[in-house]
Amino acid sequence: MVNWVLLQTISIFFEVLNWAIIIRVFLSWVRVDYRNPFVRFIYNFTEPVLAPFRNMLMRSSIGRNMMVDFSPIIALLVIQYIVRPIVIHLLLLI
Repeated sequence: MVNWVLLQTISIFFEVLNWAIIIRVFLSWVRVDYRNPFVRFIYNFTEPVLAPFRNMLMRSSIGRNMMVDFSPIIALLVIQYIVRPIVIHLLLLI
């Protein structure tokens, strides 16, 4: 029972994180007031996830010359296809 609750909680967390990254992408396309509490929450919630991917892209020879930030796309793919399945399988082993 505890494993199921923990599994559902982590699944919901990853789902919220995915949607927050998508909302951040849409916010980057429009002019927003960064003093808005919702905008600040989205940026503060997603920045720890996106920053390592952005740094990795900036250190590569491809990412340095790009005008578009692909870190949200890479983060979504890594979360969806690598991190989430690993966490779920580890929880099922407990």
